[in-house]
Amino acid sequence: MKKYIVRLEAEERATLEQMVRTGKRCALTIRHANILLAVDESDTGSRMTDAEAARAFGVAIRSVESLRHRLVEEGLESALQRKKQIRPSVERMFDGEREAQLIAIACGAKPEGLARWTLELLADRVVRLKIVEKCSPKTIERVLI
Repeated sequence: MKKYIVRLEAEERATLEQMVRTGKRCALTIRHANILLAVDESDTGSRMTDAEAARAFGVAIRSVESLRHRLVEEGLESALQRKKQIRPSVERMFDGEREAQLIAIACGAKPEGLARWTLELLADRVVRLKIVEKCSPKTIERVLI
C-alpha cells in the first residue's frame, strides 16, 4: 500500500498541465510534472501505478516513489526541482582562514626573479607552507575568482 498518495488540487493540476503544454522549462521539470499528473489519484487524475508511470516516462519505480514522497512532504515546487544536496560530496579545501592566507600570499611580494605570481606557483607555495596538504592550480583559480 502506498504511503504517500498524490492528490493534486485543481490549480496545481492546471499549473502542471500548462508547464507540460508550453515546454518552456528544463526537461527534468517537465518529466516530473508529467509523472505527477500521471500518478494523481484525485477525481480528475490518471491514477497510474508507479510501475506504469515509470515505464511510460523511462524512469525507475523508485524515482516515482521518491517524487511522490517529495510532493507530499515538501510541496509542489520541491518536487519539480532537482533534489538539493544536503552537504557537498567533497569538503572545501580552503575555508575562510586558509583562503585569507592564500590571498595574503597572492597580494604580497612577488616571487624572486619573476614578474608576478602564477597559479602553479601559488599552488606550490600553499603546499610548501603546509596551508593545505595538496593543491592544484585549478583549485587556486576557483578560490581566487
